[in-house]
Formats: sequence, C-alpha cells, structure tokens
Amino acid sequence: MFTKTIALYKDRQDVTLTTYILNDSPALLNGKKRPAVLICPGGAYLYCSDREAEPVALRFAAMGYHAFVLRYSTYSGESFYLHTNPDMPVNPNSVFPAAMRDIGKAFLTINNHADEWLVEMEKIAICGFSAGAHNCAMYSVYWQDPIIADFFNEAPIKFKPAASILAYGIGDYHLAGRGSSQLKDQRLSTAASIAFLGTNSPTPEMLDTISPSFHVSENTPPTFLWTTATDELVPAENTLCMASSLAKAGVPFEVHIFEEGKHGLSLADQTTASSKMQLDADAAKWIGLVESWLKKRFTLPLPEKPA
Repeated sequence: MFTKTIALYKDRQDVTLTTYILNDSPALLNGKKRPAVLICPGGAYLYCSDREAEPVALRFAAMGYHAFVLRYSTYSGESFYLHTNPDMPVNPNSVFPAAMRDIGKAFLTINNHADEWLVEMEKIAICGFSAGAHNCAMYSVYWQDPIIADFFNEAPIKFKPAASILAYGIGDYHLAGRGSSQLKDQRLSTAASIAFLGTNSPTPEMLDTISPSFHVSENTPPTFLWTTATDELVPAENTLCMASSLAKAGVPFEVHIFEEGKHGLSLADQTTASSKMQLDADAAKWIGLVESWLKKRFTLPLPEKPA
C-alpha cells in the first residue's frame, strides 16, 4: 500500500489528502484502474476526527478500493478541538464554502495522479461522517455549480462523484441543534455555527443555502445514508429529509436507521471505539451493507479467468 499525506494548498498545512493506494502487480489487476472512496471525517467543522479517518480508509481498502482521507478546512486545523466559547473569533479559513471546495481540490489532485495511482476517476465515492457527511452532502448537490467549478476554473465533469455515503449527517440545517438537550451540546452547536458560518445567528436564507436536502437534483449521485434513531446530537429527521428529497428527485438511494446508538459511532466496533459507548453490534452492520451497495456500482475490472 502506498500511503502519503499531501498538503492541498501551498500556503496551508491543515488541509491534507492522505492516500491509501493499493499496490498493483501482474497477479492482481495488472495495470487496470480501481475505484476509490474519499473520506471526510466528522468533528463539527471544529476539527477532523481520527476515529472516522484511517480506520475507515483501511476498511474500504479491504474491499478492494483505493481510499483517501481528506482533512478539510476546520476551525482549529488540528487533530482535536474542544473549545466551545460562544465568543470565539471567526476563522475565515473554515467558513462555508471552504470545506466543500476542499473536496473539489481533492478530486483535482487525485485526477492529476490518476494514471500513476491507477484510480478510475469515473468511480470515486465520497463518504462522510457527521460534519463530514454534511460536507459530502453539500458537495453532492453543488459539485456541478459555479461555486466549485468556476472557483477552480475547471470543467464541472472533473468534480463529479459517482456515489455518496452519508453517516449521521445534517440534511436540513433548520433542524440542527434540536437534538442538543444538554448545555455542553448547545455550546458545541454554537461553536460549530461560528466555525462553519462565521456567525451564531444565521439567517433563514443562510440555513436554506447550507441545507443539502433543499438542493437535491438529477445531478445528485446515488446515495447511501445511515444513522440511529437515538442520535442525541443530529436528529434522525435529517437523514429522513435527505432520503425524501432523493426520492422526489428520482435519485437512487438506500437508507438505514438503526434503533439504538449514540452519535459518532464510526465503524461502531473496536476498530474505532475509544470507549464501550462507541460499540454497537447492530449499527456496525452498516459497513457490510455499504459494501454490498457499492458492488452494484464499483465492480472491479476482473477477467472471467486468470491469465
């Protein structure tokens, strides 16, 4: 496996793309290109969670796909961030649409190395968790728009995702915070708003713009969604409203809402758990379900018989 961390911008070290490129040989695909999955960890736009990064990439690599982890623009630009001061200053680097454009930059970077890394550009899925899922959902509905293509002065087709995998993300920002019953959760919601929007008092128009379920169209890629009914931070309604919008637009989708489980489960097994509260045998089934779902779209270019 070829692993390397690449800074996506010359003047910044906080936005990086880490590669998990499967080695090729005559005994494997013998020079043929593989599909890939680009992963956006969660972290409330305050940081990028390690629990939703490399362990997830390695699981997708075990399915036979190249994997990439994008540490996109966040408030702290660090691996962990707990500051939730409601008076914290705005960081212009993390304000929308910076994080969404970072996905576009990652696509361009992968495209520049597609022949070297043997990546099939027409088969790249994006996979996000929590804030990363919101970021991926936003990219799914805006990838072809001038906000991305014109910003990079590139043809929209270069940014097209083949599929989107969304884990416990926000679909309707008007619902954000409804699950925050505890004071610490309310402070987190406030900090996340300042990090992502630059304000703790967004207008209804701003909330409309950053609600991906409002902007689903025929250009939105097939989508796999999952969450839990007892998510205490992002209500399951967010997943349901996104699924409803996909259904109305005729976009293929699959949705799973597990009966129990806290927010931020990641793989929900020992691979990504820092405590027993992050283990859930039922929710852990999502990765097997998404593997079956991806196989419908990402069949490897295998011959009928060995050479």
